[in-house]
Amino acid sequence: MNKLDKKIVSIACFLAALTIGIGAFGAHGLERLVSQEAINTFETGVRYQMYHVVALFIIGLTRRIPEKVKKIVFRVFCLGMLLFSGSIYLLALKAVLPFSISFVGPITPIGGLLFIIGWCYLGYNLLTIRGDN
Repeated sequence: MNKLDKKIVSIACFLAALTIGIGAFGAHGLERLVSQEAINTFETGVRYQMYHVVALFIIGLTRRIPEKVKKIVFRVFCLGMLLFSGSIYLLALKAVLPFSISFVGPITPIGGLLFIIGWCYLGYNLLTIRGDN
């Protein structure tokens, strides 16, 4: 396993653990603090974060994907997780936060767009890989 693959897989493992912790907090720690609708919103952030963590883990283990593609997808997915899931977590918690999060609303679609861009970039590059190796 090369250095980049090791980095991607390792970070994916730590992000998976973090995502499970965030999910557990959402499932067990938010019941008394926010509405069921806010909990459902929070769970959406967790779900999308875990989808992309698993994707990164697989990308790190796949040898046929060029290193340049892995780097770009890794960065785009991580930024997407931060913006999409992170903003959803904040929006779900807005009723209990001691500060205004009015700036967060427009960030969520940017994170979602980054996910779409990452998947399209990965898909296009997988289609254009040459050879049978």
